[in-house]
Amino acid sequence: MRKVITAAFVSLDGVMQAPGGPDEDPTGGFRFGGWLAPCWDDVTGQAMDETFAQPFDLLLGRKTYDIFAAYWPYVQLDRAAPDFDAGMAGIAEAFGRAKKHVATHSKPVLSWKNSERLGDDAVAGVRRLKQGEGPVLLTQGSADFLQSLLATDLIDELRLLIFPLVLGKGKRLFGPGTQPAAFRQTRSTTSPQGVVIATYERAGDVQTGSFASPEPSEAELVRRRNLR
Repeated sequence: MRKVITAAFVSLDGVMQAPGGPDEDPTGGFRFGGWLAPCWDDVTGQAMDETFAQPFDLLLGRKTYDIFAAYWPYVQLDRAAPDFDAGMAGIAEAFGRAKKHVATHSKPVLSWKNSERLGDDAVAGVRRLKQGEGPVLLTQGSADFLQSLLATDLIDELRLLIFPLVLGKGKRLFGPGTQPAAFRQTRSTTSPQGVVIATYERAGDVQTGSFASPEPSEAELVRRRNLR
């Protein structure tokens, strides 16, 4: 069975919209596009390199697919070129090799190589892929599509880079339809710029307990009655 891994850049208040640049996704009046750039450093770069070092297929929402397809195939791969960047070239090559599974209600021409539509029911398409053989299924961006995966409990692992800023509004990782779920932290480190890099693996259902007194006071009983 294949794992679905969500790798995401998020702010302290959970916003993941347009981390890479001001023209990436200004929808809804979002005005902080490019918010991750001032906090990027070698440690955050290394964390992303580790994610892309293993074989993966991509799960992408249509909007993120369009952003990626307009950027990554055009990254300079010629090592002799003056604008060559080894880190960017490595990601571009990895994305180019990966199969891209795209969640879209329409039937567009997906011109980026190794791209295919998930089908009329994208969630069913992901379930089908999980049952098959192959590398991990890695999400990038795709805030709207992630809501469907979180609502149906299809995400096995979260790899979050949590940036030290609050954005106030924008597309969030966890929306109101998110299915309650427990995770265990398997990795955590902090970059010199204050980015918390943490990995969480799915760990069953949410467990609850209580610190309440076994014999509540009369004031506590009144408080509870007033909540109804």
